[in-house]
Amino acid sequence: MTSPHRIRLDSPADLFIDAFVHGNGSLGATSYGRPGTERIDLNLDTLWSGGPLAQPAETRVGALESVRDAVARRDFVEADARAADLQSDSWTQSYQPVGGLLWTYSSPDTVPQGYARVLDIDTATSSTSFEASDGPMSMSAFVSAADGVLVASVHGHAVADHASFDPTVEFDIPHPHRIETVRDRWGTTHTVIGRAPSSVLPNYVDAPDPVLYGDDIPDADGSVSAGMGFAIVVRQQMLGDGEVRLLVAGETGFRGHDARPSADVGSLAEVARARVELAMSVGTAELSARHIAEFRSFADRADLDLSGSASPAAEAAELFFHYGRYLFLSSSRPGTAPATLQGIWNVDVRPGWSSNYTTNINAEMNYWAAETIGLADCHAPLLELISVLAARGEETARAYYGLDGATVHHNTDIWGFTAPVSGQPQWSNWPTGLLWLATHLLDHRDFAADDRAAAVPLAAVEKALRFGLGLLVDDGHGALVISPSTSPEHRFRDGDGLAAVTSGAAMDQELFTEAATRYLDAVGEGGDRDLVADLRSRLPRVALPRIGADGLLLEWADDTLKPSEVGHRHLSHLWGLYPGQRITETGTPEHFAAAEAALASRLGSGSGHTGWSQAWILCLAARLRDRGMVGRAIETLLNPLTSASLLDLHPHPAWPGGQIFQIDGNLGAVAGIAEALLQSHEDAIALLPAVPEGWTHGTVTGFRARGGHRVDVTWKDGIPVTARIVTGRPQLLTLDVTDRIHRVGILSKGGGPLLVVGHTAASGRRRFDLPPAPHRTYDLVFERTDH
Repeated sequence: MTSPHRIRLDSPADLFIDAFVHGNGSLGATSYGRPGTERIDLNLDTLWSGGPLAQPAETRVGALESVRDAVARRDFVEADARAADLQSDSWTQSYQPVGGLLWTYSSPDTVPQGYARVLDIDTATSSTSFEASDGPMSMSAFVSAADGVLVASVHGHAVADHASFDPTVEFDIPHPHRIETVRDRWGTTHTVIGRAPSSVLPNYVDAPDPVLYGDDIPDADGSVSAGMGFAIVVRQQMLGDGEVRLLVAGETGFRGHDARPSADVGSLAEVARARVELAMSVGTAELSARHIAEFRSFADRADLDLSGSASPAAEAAELFFHYGRYLFLSSSRPGTAPATLQGIWNVDVRPGWSSNYTTNINAEMNYWAAETIGLADCHAPLLELISVLAARGEETARAYYGLDGATVHHNTDIWGFTAPVSGQPQWSNWPTGLLWLATHLLDHRDFAADDRAAAVPLAAVEKALRFGLGLLVDDGHGALVISPSTSPEHRFRDGDGLAAVTSGAAMDQELFTEAATRYLDAVGEGGDRDLVADLRSRLPRVALPRIGADGLLLEWADDTLKPSEVGHRHLSHLWGLYPGQRITETGTPEHFAAAEAALASRLGSGSGHTGWSQAWILCLAARLRDRGMVGRAIETLLNPLTSASLLDLHPHPAWPGGQIFQIDGNLGAVAGIAEALLQSHEDAIALLPAVPEGWTHGTVTGFRARGGHRVDVTWKDGIPVTARIVTGRPQLLTLDVTDRIHRVGILSKGGGPLLVVGHTAASGRRRFDLPPAPHRTYDLVFERTDH
């Protein structure tokens, strides 16, 4: 297979951020391309520190009224101080590395010439090639979902003609472990068994013993309270024909968020060994073919081709889009844990921000594109975690607030942590995380192609809304606002003081309004009767974000509260524009203009200096239909906010190279690029709403719209030429296109096209209504006004 989507570099990676990453959703591998002795860092998606969570030790319900009282008196500094009583004394656990594998497969005196390392995105395979002193050498690597193993294979003259040279495997494992090595006439098998830490404090918490390991003896069933076991099995084979290869598989003791993990490392090793043994008798070419076929079964669902634009910027954007899809497919598959802050790749025992699920933006951003690019089934790991959090969050809602429903705060982990951590109120005291996560369940429903697929369980949404109703208070003027309320990680100035805790922050109001509105639309006359009645009664009184005297959409309810950082990296007050659906050009033009002005203010003061923040800007620019801003955001993401291997970067002086990898910027960019090409949130399918000017010619295939419609479109000079729409659920189908389109022709069998004349919308774009018909294919041609 010839692949146009390749990252080609002419030197090995010195740092993790410049390496190539591979994965099948469960097993992650990071290769550095070092000639002669390659390093491969290994990860397993469920290898975390800690264990199942205990019930909250005490209740804090009295603290809620204390905080609300201070807010009502507008003593916001006092509200911040009292908010500490609504915090716990615990933290999330940390996603853990397995460790490094060092494979010496060529003479150590090798001085390579003609070096190249390549990541082929279309085949999910990397390669390293060079000319050694005794001939050409090449190494390829992939992680197969079809066979559950990492396959690394070396070919070369030295391997074929120097049988006396014995490749070696060494390990760099950061956890207590044992290594067993067995040699036979066909190769060598290494088994690494160990235990993860029983507790790891976040990297930003100072403590004498931040990493603890358990020394307890497992129960009769092999379980422990914390510190799960893990096993890695590595088989080295000399296969002849100048090939030597490694097969690697792993297993952890994770048994579910509420189950004691296993530390029966012998049994874990048996599971991993079985995977390796099944692969041992299969040739590398066959393993590769099965791997590629399985990967393409997901990747081929959608495509973006900008090759006709003949533009370096378009070419780079196309590669970045497909690389983001590659990262998503490599780190989130049906049946795996959700992608963390770093997907499934991490080399640190105390990773940045615990490499956990940060729910005030990052965890959600990882999955923004899932439905649009045809990977709804890969959305499942997050949706399953949401159900876990809704169950765990009921305990937190009762213990900390004395309220019904469920809550999630600013981060969580594989064990379903939902409490507010001990820390600064601008990030600790944010109680509406489950409301945001609940919208993902509603998105999954909205994109379903038939009624059966749309029947998504809404219990987590209902729990989030019950808690939201409990947070609502009267603002003194008849409107309802969330109290207490914060705008994630951002403080405001009130006179000479700085504070974070108030009532009615824009994001919280948007979250409740959207979740409630969409829930009521979803259930119609059904749903929980009491909840529906309460929502219908109170939703009309819920205050929407206000517009300030300067024309900007306000981040807090009060115009006198000024942002402490005008260029803050979070864009929380613009949630209603994206990923929310409330703010639109035609439906809420004043809020649309105020959101546009607010984003301009943020950008003018330096926002977007982290990869994920710039990805959010890209998504907002697409919703604003600002083609220039879309192009600039992608350019900024590519340089300077990605590494040599295109991994998204977050500035962090404590990490090697002053940068840390965060996958949300990569995955958020996929969502933003998709949003620039197709939107469907405004009761219409908008084709090419914000395609950058340099993308003059292109084709999109397999994108999905709300209602379960599949959309292909080809364009020239930024204007659609043809499209194919395979409809999903029966509903009025409206196309939204540029005003340079006069008519749309629906091609019919055996005759000429049926011409549909459009009408001009308030946005100035043209709209065309197509007859509603479920599971029908429309082949469309577009007639331009200048023809």
